[in-house]
Amino acid sequence: MVPLSHDDGQKLAGLAAAVVGARLSAGPPPAWPPPASALRERGATFVTLETTGNLRGCIGTLEASRPLYLDVIRNTVRAMSDPRLPPVIADEWPVLDVCVSVLSAPDPVDVLGRAELLAVLRSGTDGLILTDGVRRATFLPTVWLKLPDPDDFLAALLVKGGWPPDGWPNGLRPLRYTATEYHDRSPRSPLPGAG
Repeated sequence: MVPLSHDDGQKLAGLAAAVVGARLSAGPPPAWPPPASALRERGATFVTLETTGNLRGCIGTLEASRPLYLDVIRNTVRAMSDPRLPPVIADEWPVLDVCVSVLSAPDPVDVLGRAELLAVLRSGTDGLILTDGVRRATFLPTVWLKLPDPDDFLAALLVKGGWPPDGWPNGLRPLRYTATEYHDRSPRSPLPGAG
């Protein structure tokens, strides 16, 4: 993947915010594709939506399978209706934080078990994927802000994947990645018809 400039990353965050605004107001979709070649490269992204610190949606992809800007559009639309949460509504628009995380390619972590993984996890840096070939679960690096202890981080991710929090299931494979975050912090006026 072509390295992203900060400006390119901000364009992705602005695109995600424009998609949310357009969908909430039933307006036209943003005028894209972008001119920057980096945004046309295949990439993996997560889109996280929050209101005043409360999660409103977080959906993404772990492997690069489409151009970055298309991945952001797809994940933004899906994050607005994250099945774990009520859909995002127009009243939330003025206080909605829109964040796009651009992920590096995941690398296998060559460990034999839980203790070895805990010894090599980089707190605050690593995003982690656990998979047993049937189930898969991930935490973005930002989860370290809520779970700074590596043992707590791993236990919560095991639970998210449906495994026991204190074990190490047979065939479990860890992969790690990094993520660069871009936030859209543009001022937001209430949408027409909201409230």
